Amino acid sequence: MKVSHAEFITSAVRPDQYPPARRPEFAFVGRSNVGKSTLLNILLNRRGLAKTSKKPGKTRLINFFDINGAVHFVDLPGYGFARVSKKERMAWERSITEYITGREQLRLVMHLVDARHKPNDADRALLDMLDEARVPALIVATKADKLRARDRLPALKQIRQELELDDDALVIFYSAETREGVRELWEVIDDCLGQA
Repeated sequence: MKVSHAEFITSAVRPDQYPPARRPEFAFVGRSNVGKSTLLNILLNRRGLAKTSKKPGKTRLINFFDINGAVHFVDLPGYGFARVSKKERMAWERSITEYITGREQLRLVMHLVDARHKPNDADRALLDMLDEARVPALIVATKADKLRARDRLPALKQIRQELELDDDALVIFYSAETREGVRELWEVIDDCLGQA
């Protein structure tokens, strides 16, 4: 897909605030500060469209973006170590769950994990929820430029093992610095749209 138009539509916390359910959607989810909003900006070639911050927890709402008037990209709140109250963290988890389990036009969730660190219980719980909801997931291993070449295979093995992935499950290494993985991610998105 060639992106000719990309714009922010709305932020939501509840299903009644979502835009009308007419277009295929691709959601981006992962731990706080794993690079969801940055990836979205890079895929769309629009600097600052999705708000980013070095401080964890910048994305606190479900943010919808219109792509070419045909597709929605959805930036979900991060989970994990963001310094927020337990009440707010539970509200984020509830809104992520409501969105993932209730949005019929959701074609794919891009589940971002930091390539340098072992996936944790929250990462596994998210994959379990996606599996139960029968929503396809693609693992995107971010910050790949921070890994030495010899550390890539062990990192990939660790991700597969901790997330209990099949040997043939696709994991894409991605770097915001080098743009590694961007072409492969678009290929997956285009494939999903071809199946729509």
